[in-house]
Amino acid sequence: MFHLLDIIGTMAFAMSGALTAMNKKLDPFGVFIIAFVTAVGGGTLRDIMIGRTPVGWMLDLKYVYVIIMGFVLAIIFRKKFDRLRTSLFLFDTIGLGVFTLIGLEKGINIGLHPVICIALGTMTACFGGVIRDILCTEIPVIFRKEIYATICILGGIVFFLLRKLNLENDVLYLTTSLVIISVRLMAVKYKWYLPTLEHK
Repeated sequence: MFHLLDIIGTMAFAMSGALTAMNKKLDPFGVFIIAFVTAVGGGTLRDIMIGRTPVGWMLDLKYVYVIIMGFVLAIIFRKKFDRLRTSLFLFDTIGLGVFTLIGLEKGINIGLHPVICIALGTMTACFGGVIRDILCTEIPVIFRKEIYATICILGGIVFFLLRKLNLENDVLYLTTSLVIISVRLMAVKYKWYLPTLEHK
C-alpha cells in the first residue's frame, strides 16, 4: 500500500505541476521541468536534510518514469479536463495526502521525534508546490490564507494518534491520507481560511 501511494503521489504532483505550467503557457520543456520539481522537490529537500544522499529519485529511475508518464498524460488529456482549476486542485490534494505520509514514514524509519516527523511530512507534501508556484510566479499556496500546510500537520497528528492503536500499516496509511484529502476538500468547499495578518 505504501509503495502504491508513493507512485500515486508522484504521478499526482507531476500532473499538478504540468497543468500549472500549461496554464502559464510554458513550452513543453518548461512544462516538464515544472512537473518534475513539483513531484520531487519536497522529497529532495527532505532527503538532503536527513542526510539521505543521493536523494531518492536519483537511486530509482521508477520515479523519473512515473513523472514522465504524468507529464505525457497531462498533455494528452489537457483538453479532456472540463475545468483546469478543478483538475489541478484534485491532483494537488491527492499528492498532499500521500506525500505527507511518505515524509512521516521517512522520519520514523530513522528514529526521529514525532514532531520532527510531522515537520518532514509537511515539507515533503508542500515544498514541491512551493517551488512550482515560485517558478510560475505565484505566491505559494502555503503562504496564503488558504488552509494547506496546516492540513498536513493535522494529518501527522492523526497518524501518530492512530499509530498508538496498533492498526495495520495499510489501514493506517489509507485512513491518514483520506483524512488529509477530506479536510482539504471540505476546507475549500466551506471556505475555511486562516486569518491574514496585516500591518496597518
